[in-house]
Amino acid sequence: MATQEHPLPQFPAGFLWGVSTSAHQIEGAVDEREQSVWDTFTAEPGRVKDGSTAAVACDHYHRYREDVALLAGLGVDAYRFSISWPRVRSEGGLDFYDRLVDELVAAGVRPVPTLFHWDLPVALHEKGGWLERDTASRFAEYVSLVADRLGDRVKKWITLNEPAEHTLFGHALGAHAPGKKLMFDALPVAHHQLLGHGLAVQALRASGATDIGIANSHGPTWPASQEQPDLEAADFYDLLLNRLFADPVLLGEYPSGLGELMPGDVAADLKLISEPLDFYGVNYYAPTRVGAPQGEDIEFGGLTIPAELPFSVQEIENVPVTDFGWPVVPEGLTELLTAFHDRYGDRLPPVVITENGCSYEGVDDQARIAYLDGHIRALHQAVEAGVDVRGYFVWSLMDNFEWAEGYARRFGLVHVDFETLARTPKASYAWFQELLRAQR
Repeated sequence: MATQEHPLPQFPAGFLWGVSTSAHQIEGAVDEREQSVWDTFTAEPGRVKDGSTAAVACDHYHRYREDVALLAGLGVDAYRFSISWPRVRSEGGLDFYDRLVDELVAAGVRPVPTLFHWDLPVALHEKGGWLERDTASRFAEYVSLVADRLGDRVKKWITLNEPAEHTLFGHALGAHAPGKKLMFDALPVAHHQLLGHGLAVQALRASGATDIGIANSHGPTWPASQEQPDLEAADFYDLLLNRLFADPVLLGEYPSGLGELMPGDVAADLKLISEPLDFYGVNYYAPTRVGAPQGEDIEFGGLTIPAELPFSVQEIENVPVTDFGWPVVPEGLTELLTAFHDRYGDRLPPVVITENGCSYEGVDDQARIAYLDGHIRALHQAVEAGVDVRGYFVWSLMDNFEWAEGYARRFGLVHVDFETLARTPKASYAWFQELLRAQR
């Protein structure tokens, strides 16, 4: 195997190796917490492709000790999980995260919680959700509560996961919860999530936290051609999916033309949104090839891209794809990180890859091994090019509920039998285990 013939390069001392999950995708135990927008969304026929829900998922809520043992056996430094806001609002909900954090610390695994991973409480959604400014304030209150309870053991925090996807898929296109199809009227959702991020940073600082970041999804945008219509479409897509969420956080400003579309006192809000961070989390999966609109709806990556959008998303030719149909382009990670380094300069904090992974079937998952091998090498190239990268988290520890795809996609290093809930480490688990030993 290529990984044996050519060992992976060594990363700097102190580099953080981990794996990631999210609460709604693995916890189950929905009857032991308030409802989230994902519970009501998945209860609607046709919303999830296999008709499933996350009512049980991996039953991590009851099996967390078994899962922490898998983390310890894997040998990771850290575990990125998310805290369910609806569970925290429920009686005894924070007790679960107390137990989980204690178990992680006892196992020598650093807990890295994400405070919002798309599962907004229904009670807040009914008051307008992220379309309303007040949700940002409610988020900061919840963050304070969690930090006060867990901050004695949790040192590294992530505020939001992928506000771009939550805005686009959940509020603009309707493919994810809460299922709204607002198109460009969804922009306040982006602003209020970013405001919530800034207020959460303040709340965490007030609790004494000194290691805070965000997890934004980013990837290079490749124009379909060098023709002007394709270049303009690609620039606009890049604006919406990359710069709309990075510029306010890192530069304290929206890209030209977008700030005036946002609600409230935007200038004052941007001072909050750009609260200094200790690291910048990047979720990377693939570049996106973008061209001019084609005058018809396009099915791409499990989504319907409406004809009325000022761009079209197109297939990247001559590259392998995962079982999900996503292109495999490791060099896109190097391209992305070096571009961010050039664009943001000293405004870019140290980077942590907070998600990177792929969907493949099977327990002898050699394709996943090749994918991770290629992306870790590409990450090292970015480090050699001068990008300050401090960590890498694989998505995901285990197979789980993959949002609107249900249980049809398997991203885990550990196979989960969703009938028996038995966990079986895959070949990629053993490979990553060996990688971690070699890095020490």
